[in-house]
This record gives sequence, C-alpha cells and structure tokens, in this order.
Amino acid sequence: MTDPHAALWWLPVGAGGHVVIHTSRWWELLNALRERRGARPLLHAALEVFDGHPRYVIEMTPAWGGPAGSRGVVATGPVGARWLGASRLFRYEVRCWRDGTIPDRDWATVPPLRLALSSVEADALLARVPEVPQLVWGRDVLGIDDMWNSNSLISWLLHTSGINEAQLSPPGHGSAPGWRESPLPASEDPRSRDEPCGEVSCF
Repeated sequence: MTDPHAALWWLPVGAGGHVVIHTSRWWELLNALRERRGARPLLHAALEVFDGHPRYVIEMTPAWGGPAGSRGVVATGPVGARWLGASRLFRYEVRCWRDGTIPDRDWATVPPLRLALSSVEADALLARVPEVPQLVWGRDVLGIDDMWNSNSLISWLLHTSGINEAQLSPPGHGSAPGWRESPLPASEDPRSRDEPCGEVSCF
C-alpha cells in the first residue's frame, strides 16, 4: 500500500498534439514580445493523489477529444466567454479520475514533486475537487494579469490544502500561466465576477 501523498506533475503544453503545441507557442511568442523578454517553455500542472491504495488523477482538460467512457468528470465550465459554454467545443471538464491516466506524462521533463499529505488531508483535497470555482477559462478573474485555466485548478487545490504553491515554481525556465490565481478564497462564489449566463445553460 502506498502512503497518502500528492504528486505534482509539470508537463509541456500541447505535448503529443499537433494544434495546441503550435497555438500555445505563438501565444507565448506574442506575450514575450509584449513583455520584452525571451520566450519560455509553457507548462501545465496535473496532480496525482494517493489516498492509501486508490490513486486519483486531477486535471482540467477540454471537454472534447477525451477518452471514451467514465473519466471522473466532477465539474465543467466555459472557455473564452460564459455564453460559449453552451457548446461542447467551448467547455472544459475537471477530472478526479480514480486510477486514471495523464495522457502526456511521458513528455514530462522532470519527475513529479512529491507532496506529503496525511490520509485526512488527502481525503479533504479529493472532496474539494468538485467545489472548484467554475470560472471562464482564459479570463483574468482577479485582475492580476493572469488567466484562469488548468494550472489555476491545481494551484487552488494546493492553496486550499495549506500548501504554499508560491514556492512550487515551474521547473527550469518554464512558464505556467494561471498559477497565480490561487489567492481566490475557497469560500467565495467567484461567478459573480463574470458576466451572467442569462438564459444560456453553461454547464
């Protein structure tokens, strides 16, 4: 039996793909030009939580193109704008997938970082995954010049678990957009910061 803990993976954005790897690279090049710096490798975070014997994979991914069958989806949200979430093409899903897979872990450039958790802390972290704020992917929710995305999910979970995610910087010279969204209080309903859904079903 494996002792309870979490494993933080840093993975290249778009690894193993053909579209995202190019669009994300162009996005980073434009940001680097705007900020007058060199372009950096883009990384995204995924989390494995070992709660004794069970193992759970926690990720935020596009709702389309995922593996068939059950994959532990516990929440969904819109991409780009809240009204766009009416289409599956503009929705993301949050997974808490028992014995799940991380499709691009083979492209990880460094081993995962092991984070010590007690069994109670691991259970509490897993219980919070469905409570993640269902914000608009790609929007600057807190006005801090950073977007809400898959990195924000992992940062939020670590932050609300009492783990100082600010000290868990991406390895090397990598950049992880969204990692700074963690100051969002766990008790706050952040959907009030976005435009209302109106009559569109977002989730």
